[in-house]
Amino acid sequence: MRISKIFAPLVAVGLPFLASAQAPAIDQKAKELLPKVIEWRRHIHQNPELGNREFKTMAYIVEHLKKLGLEVRQGVAKTGIVAILKGGKPGPVVALRADMDALPVPERANVPFKSTVTGEYNGQTVPVMHACGHDTHVAMLMGTAELLASMKKDVPGTVVFIFQPAEEGSPGTEEGGAPLMIKEGAMDNPKVDAIFGIHINSQTEIGKIKYKPGATMASSDWFTIKVKGKQSHGSAPWSGIDPIVVSAQIINGLQTIVSRQENLTKAPVVITVGKMVSGVRANILPEEAYMEGTIRTLDAAMQKDVHERIKTTATKIAEASGATVEVNIETKTLVTFNDENLVKMMVPSLQTAAGKDNVEETEWTTGAEDFSYFGEKAPAFFFFLGGMPKGSDPKKVAAHHTPDFFIDDSMLDVGVKAFSNIVFDYAKLKAGGAGGSGNGKKGF
Repeated sequence: MRISKIFAPLVAVGLPFLASAQAPAIDQKAKELLPKVIEWRRHIHQNPELGNREFKTMAYIVEHLKKLGLEVRQGVAKTGIVAILKGGKPGPVVALRADMDALPVPERANVPFKSTVTGEYNGQTVPVMHACGHDTHVAMLMGTAELLASMKKDVPGTVVFIFQPAEEGSPGTEEGGAPLMIKEGAMDNPKVDAIFGIHINSQTEIGKIKYKPGATMASSDWFTIKVKGKQSHGSAPWSGIDPIVVSAQIINGLQTIVSRQENLTKAPVVITVGKMVSGVRANILPEEAYMEGTIRTLDAAMQKDVHERIKTTATKIAEASGATVEVNIETKTLVTFNDENLVKMMVPSLQTAAGKDNVEETEWTTGAEDFSYFGEKAPAFFFFLGGMPKGSDPKKVAAHHTPDFFIDDSMLDVGVKAFSNIVFDYAKLKAGGAGGSGNGKKGF
């Protein structure tokens, strides 16, 4: 459904029209909840768990949600949770999502709630850390659930709280993450009209919100290329076929797909080889070489084209040297696509939460999110909340997925307000005839 001509100018006007009568109460309640939200976040941070293994995290969240009187389904997609709040007034079904899993990263940040936890990853004992801020996402959604439950009689429609495991990927060949939550009915019972997600950002100042209509985060594909040559003595390479040299040529060839074959004025493309394994001894040319990498695209057509070009490039370079290759490409996430009409509708809700001057449109990113799969089921809007201490240089602070990753959690109430305002404001606009387009497609 397109935003009607009647409502389009009102949406453009923004805050004065859209801010619901509940906005002042939401603001006050979120401030009162902030100490709890911080406490929850720090507990989860100190007790991180890897994907599909978030058993303690699940129990911690479930205990809270049941105290609020919500309908709670646990164990969805192994360790996920779907909780339902039925409001006291008629309205749409709005889903709010937070991811739960941590990463196999050691924590170096000197904080009182520093993680010293270890876990098992790929058969190895590894340090575990919330190095991407999922602990803040969980805490903000727990806070939103408590806030909305306290206003249940005024809540329009139904709110579905989705706590999702394994956003960073499932171990081994296990299913998990958003695709499995969808497969197990997270978006269908009840059927969701629109879904919203939030991600903390360590390089954006606290209290600020950034968003982008259309394609906002890249698809993520992982590839493997196995090169088979012919083993020989290192002193006589002409008697064999060197898979290491062939692999080096393939790696360079893959970069010409980016620099010479794809139209980068349309959307960025990244091809990265992150792992290379071959050989056991300095004077032996091995028989095989093996590489793994990732592909990031922000357009569905380009994504498919890059896949074909990788296969062709690897195959032809190998053939030129008499080697053979096996190429496998697995899609991990789709393009995270923000429904453009939904964004227009809901940006004023973010402005109500953070202040108009603290909300801005940003550029797309080649990071990826499996939130993208929820956008296949309903109009979706995924936005970013700052967690960088005021006055810091974003070029110098630690990035996500690193040991020094740090989040200032003193303004997480902004996320709680954003989610809560969205619930009321979306229902108000939906009742007035506006709505997301529902296209949810990749590209732009």
